[in-house]
Amino acid sequence: MQLKPLLSIATTGEEILTQIAEPVTVFDQALHTLADSMLSTMQNANGVGIAATQVFSRAAMFIMASNPNERYPDAPLMAPTVVINPQILSASTATEAGIEGCLSIPGQRLSIWRHSEIEVQYQSLDGQLYQQTLTGFVARIFQHEYDHLQGITLLERVNLIATQVQVTQC
Repeated sequence: MQLKPLLSIATTGEEILTQIAEPVTVFDQALHTLADSMLSTMQNANGVGIAATQVFSRAAMFIMASNPNERYPDAPLMAPTVVINPQILSASTATEAGIEGCLSIPGQRLSIWRHSEIEVQYQSLDGQLYQQTLTGFVARIFQHEYDHLQGITLLERVNLIATQVQVTQC
């Protein structure tokens, strides 16, 4: 992918962040251009992932990448991966807490519980179908970006967890 112009990133309170993304059905040059621009935007913001809804697109697509940095010193090295029409097929019962930030919620980092291992399916930019098992930090990135495509941000995820804890404690 070649670097493209930067896109505006939606922030807390913007309606697009509450909307459910729409499946991608056309794998054309416009989709490649969007992916290139999303990658440039993510890298410019020092992110490890970015969902299309964060850049005001309803496409069910995100990019995830990983490398050790100041915020995530133990992150594995992973080249950028374009994920289209993702599905989480199964998830471990084991969960783990981890500190997450979000490009749409600048300046905040929250402890979020995520499944330790997930089995996922998605398409690439050329429409090819992939299925794989993800663990650890990469599984966390996938779940975070997948949430965005469901209209869920970190703030909603924290509230969902708090509600579940309150219900089980009652």
